[in-house]
Amino acid sequence: MTRVVVVGDLMTDTVARAAFPLAKGSDTPAAVTIHGGGSGANVAAWLAVEGIDVAFVGRRGSDIAGRNRDMELMGYGVDARLVMDGERPTGTCVVMVTHKGDRTLLSDPGANAALLPEDIERCKDLFTQGTHLHLSGYSLINEGSRKAAIHTLDLARKAQMSVSVDGGSSSPLKRMGAEPFLEWTQGARLLVVNAKEAEILTGRESPEQAAKVLTAWYPQVVIKAGADGAIWYTNGRPEPVIVAAEPVEKIADGTGAGDAFVAGFIPPWLDGKQPADALTAGCRLAARAMQHLGARPTLDVVDNQIK
Repeated sequence: MTRVVVVGDLMTDTVARAAFPLAKGSDTPAAVTIHGGGSGANVAAWLAVEGIDVAFVGRRGSDIAGRNRDMELMGYGVDARLVMDGERPTGTCVVMVTHKGDRTLLSDPGANAALLPEDIERCKDLFTQGTHLHLSGYSLINEGSRKAAIHTLDLARKAQMSVSVDGGSSSPLKRMGAEPFLEWTQGARLLVVNAKEAEILTGRESPEQAAKVLTAWYPQVVIKAGADGAIWYTNGRPEPVIVAAEPVEKIADGTGAGDAFVAGFIPPWLDGKQPADALTAGCRLAARAMQHLGARPTLDVVDNQIK
């Protein structure tokens, strides 16, 4: 089983799920809960739950939130290589979920914005041939951590590791621009993006067309299409592989579903399984993530699996 190294963001998510339509200028009853978050850390947690040997490299504050996030990752079984930042707090994200399940995210990267190339160098023992790197797109999008992210990709290439990258988030990706992202991630074997991110990178509204365009930069491309499932495409195939989303009776919270998809897809993909099988595994884990509040598997479920 291939070891996976995830480099990326670590956050504390405060999730507020409204019970009714938002009452502008007044109060709206809501369920407010606090969870571990951050796209990179979420992927690592879901990988660990799937039984994968996984390490996570990131940065946290010296605050209580940072200590809790560190302990959570270890609780999942992640080899957490977190650098403590004495000046910046642990990253925080306020996730507002409407009564219909739509999300709006307000993010403060905190210590994530200070991830340095030296932090990656301290974990150089993780960069070995036969190990897979997954880089969170947020680390490239955030100017403060960009040098560290580019250094991470350089180390992986020198070690002849396989590399996957995700698109981070559509709005900051659009602000940064497609061209720099495509340039910095040259050499990655796999790109995983959602339909909106794919459109930003290519200018194509159709996910199928966007996937074909993106194979000019990446050997393999996966586009998450939400309720429409997911698409895999590589050069040399006449048509993409498309798998339907797994039905979810009631969506509790979509936060982290895309990260869970990545964690479900990567292991069978690395094992050389058929693309349809890997897509199905990703959709299965994404559906599981949407059935509870928070972006990661609940620790009580992890404890039960260990028992």
